[in-house]
Order: sequence, then C-alpha cells, then structure tokens
Amino acid sequence: MARVPAAAPHALAEVMNSIRNAPRALIRRRRARRTPPTPELAARPRPWTRAAGLVAVVLLGAWLGLLVVGDVRVPVGPMNTTMTLRPSVAGGTKINVSPLGALQLDSHIAPVRLDVNVDQLDPDRAQALVDHPERLSGLQDEVARDVEHGTLDLAVRSCVAVVTGATALGLAVYRRPGRALGAGGLALTLLVASGGTAYATWNPDSVLEPRFSGLLSSAPSLVGNARSIVTEFDVYQKELARLVTNVTKLYDVTSTLPAYQPDPTTIRVLHVSDIHLNPASWKIIASLVRQYKVNVIVDSGDTMDHGTAAENGFLDPIEDLGAPYVWVRGNHDSRETQNYLRSLKNAHVLDDGRARNVAGLRFAGIGDPQFTPDRSGSDGAEASQELAGARLASALRDQSTAGTPVDVAVAHEPSAAREVDGAVPLVLAGHLHREDMEVMKYGTRLRVEGSTGGSGLRAVEGKYPDPIQASILYFDRDTRRLQAWDEIKLGGLGLTTAEVSRHLPKENQPGATPSPSPSPSPS
Repeated sequence: MARVPAAAPHALAEVMNSIRNAPRALIRRRRARRTPPTPELAARPRPWTRAAGLVAVVLLGAWLGLLVVGDVRVPVGPMNTTMTLRPSVAGGTKINVSPLGALQLDSHIAPVRLDVNVDQLDPDRAQALVDHPERLSGLQDEVARDVEHGTLDLAVRSCVAVVTGATALGLAVYRRPGRALGAGGLALTLLVASGGTAYATWNPDSVLEPRFSGLLSSAPSLVGNARSIVTEFDVYQKELARLVTNVTKLYDVTSTLPAYQPDPTTIRVLHVSDIHLNPASWKIIASLVRQYKVNVIVDSGDTMDHGTAAENGFLDPIEDLGAPYVWVRGNHDSRETQNYLRSLKNAHVLDDGRARNVAGLRFAGIGDPQFTPDRSGSDGAEASQELAGARLASALRDQSTAGTPVDVAVAHEPSAAREVDGAVPLVLAGHLHREDMEVMKYGTRLRVEGSTGGSGLRAVEGKYPDPIQASILYFDRDTRRLQAWDEIKLGGLGLTTAEVSRHLPKENQPGATPSPSPSPSPS
C-alpha cells in the first residue's frame, strides 16, 4: 500500500475550508460595494447648523417669490396703484408718489413692509365719474372697498409667492421633496405670523404723522402741517381725476363760440406755464393736444419746483405729448433741468435769443436769469430781468435785419418780456400764476399765462385754490399773426368747473381794420 505524505491531509483541509467560506466572502464584497465605508473622521452636521441652513433657504426663497410674483395692481377709485409686500426689520408702510417722493407711515410693527406705488390716474374711470356725478357721493366708500379688496388679493398672492419660492429653492438645494415641502410650509407659517403681528399692532393714526422723503420733504413748509398735507393731498388726487376728464368736454364747448372758426390750415399753439411739478398737467396737456389738434406746445417756464436732478424724470412724458414742445427756463428751473430737457427728442429749448422754426412759426426766447426755487428775492432782480429782456430784444432786431423775423418771443417773467416791445408781434410769459393780455406802447402783444399746474403743491396753500389754466392760440399760416385765442380754465382743488372763453384781437373783430405791424421801439 502506497504511503500518503504527512502534509497531504493538512493541504486538503485548507482547500475544503476555502470552498466552505467562499459564499460568505462574496456576500461581504457585495455589501462593501453597496455601502462604502464612512471615514471615521467625518462628523455629522450639528442640528443647529441644519436649522440655520433651512431658515436661510426659507427666507431667501420667500423673498425671491415676493420679488417675482408678489405685486398686485389695484385700482383705487380713479387711480391705478401697485401694492407689494417686502421684508423689513421695522415694518410700516411706504407710499411712493412719483415723481414727488414718498411718505413713510409707522402703520405696524412686523418683519414685512407694505409698499404702495401710485402709478397714474385712469382716464376711463375718471370719465365715468364725470358722466355719472351721482357716484361722487360714494367715492370714499368705493376707495375703501378697493383698498380692502386689494389687500386681500395681496395677502393671497403673497402666500402663494412665498410658498412657491421657498419650495422651489428648497428642492434645488436639498433635492428632497420632503425637505422642500417643509421649507414651503415654514415660509407660509412665517408669513401668517408676520401678518398676525401686523394686524395686532396696526395703527390707523399713523397717517396723521408721516415722514416725507424726496421732494415731498418740503411739502409741510409749502402747504401746512403734516395733518393737512396728508388730508389735502388725498383730496387733491381725487379731484384732479375729475378735472382731467372735464377737459374732454372743452372742445365741444368751443363749437358754440362765434366770430372765429379756425380752418384746417390754422396753426394751433398750446400755451402752458408754471406747471410746478404737477403730474396731472401732462394728462391735461395731452388731452388738449388731441382735441384741439395742437401743432406746437409753448411752455414759458417753472415746469419744475426745485430744479434738482431728482425732478428730471418728471419731464419724460414730454416725448409722448404728440406735439413739439418749445420751452424756456423759469426761476424754478435750473441749468441742469435745461440740459436734461435738451436731451428729450420732442423738446426745443430757447435761450440767449436764438431762434428756432417749429411747426410753421419762428420762435426765440431767453431763460430766466434768476434761479430762486425757494421763492426768495435778491438785490437787483428787476434789473437783471430787464437786462435779459434787452438782450432778447437785440437778438430779435438782428433777426429782422437779417430777413428772418421772429413770430413769437418767449420769456418767463413779464418784466423781461416787456423789453421786446416793438421788436416782435407777440411775446409769451408766465410767472404770475394768472392770465393777462395787453398791447404794449409800440404794438407788441404781451400774453401772460396762468399756472397750468394749479400752482403745484401750493394749490392748497391759500384759502381758495388756484385754477389750472392754459390757452389755445390760433395763427394764420400765411401771415403767421395771432387771429384768436381760447382761454381754458379748470377749477382747482375741490372744484370741478371747466370754462372756455373765446377772444379776438380788435383788428380781427367784425368791421375793424387790420392793425399795422409793431412800430420799432427806441433801441
């Protein structure tokens, strides 16, 4: 019998053990591939770190949601407004009245602020008030209902906005639907809690003690204390809504005025002045341009109130008025105002006696030598006006000598305009905030326009409000002489009157003989 080596049984035992342990090794390898070992040094995030990250995601997502879809456009009476909720530390309400500035109210204490932007007056709704005067008695109740409905709409939209924003950002960050929905729920909880805090701390008397910013910061010194400016400004906005639409009736009124009927070839000039930053003036001017088929607008200054760079945006509607805009600087308009207006495509700035041909007429003018936005006087003011007028008169005579006579001269103050007597048939001015017309010694007609802005913020300064005034001047296209003019007057604050009166120069009245050209005045 053959002998088996001594090491053979031991080798055989090892082979059998390997066969028996193979399935277990395979299972361990598969588990190792599925779950890689976690390094022992990697520590799990602490609970407060995860909570802080979640809060950051919630707040950022909610803010982005409000920013994108949180605005609500709300009609409040005849005005269009935009309401928005914004994150804030102190809360309160901010009312933006472009371009005048803003009013800030301590209306509530909560981590959200209510922003209200007064966008514009709606002509259709304002027209409805004019057509149905019985609605005026319920205007306050209508405004209250509009605000209530707008607030409810804003609350619903804000809830949707914060939940959507926080959920979307949570899904992008965590990539887990559960975490994302938790972020949305937390955002909704925070908004509801903020709303409850705002409701609990709501202070309706805050409207009586607002804080002004921008150009409205000077409003109390112009029109009284804070209580009166808030009350009167609200009334002022509502009344202007009616005044703007009253102008739609003016053109029909002129059809009943006898003695002069302008034909299609007549040049129609709209004379405005002293707008003093009243945004409603643009609506009135645009309406007059359409209804009277105006060829050119002439503004004899004080379009601004303080002449600051912050006011420049107020001039932008000039580009869309539908007619060329001829302008001279007033004592409330700065050089910066003048430079900005030069950049507008529809504007023609007159200064230093330089002449411009616009809409078939030749204009020349000079800016006011004074810049007194605070209405202060200075020594030698009258003399400086007369000197400016003399410079304009000299330029007008030079134009006549060159065979290019000027048809209409423009200056802001009447004292400067009087110096051109005899050098031009017609000179336009403003500054006085009241209309006037006279034929001066050497035959030049001086036309002074009232305030097309109703004196702006000063409308509520006196006992009786200033009216809104403008004029339509009719020129013969061949002779380029004034044939007639319509004085247009809208009632000021609290009044809804609209008047149009037709006037003719004496030489154009029936039976009169045409007057000769202005005789040259002594140089």
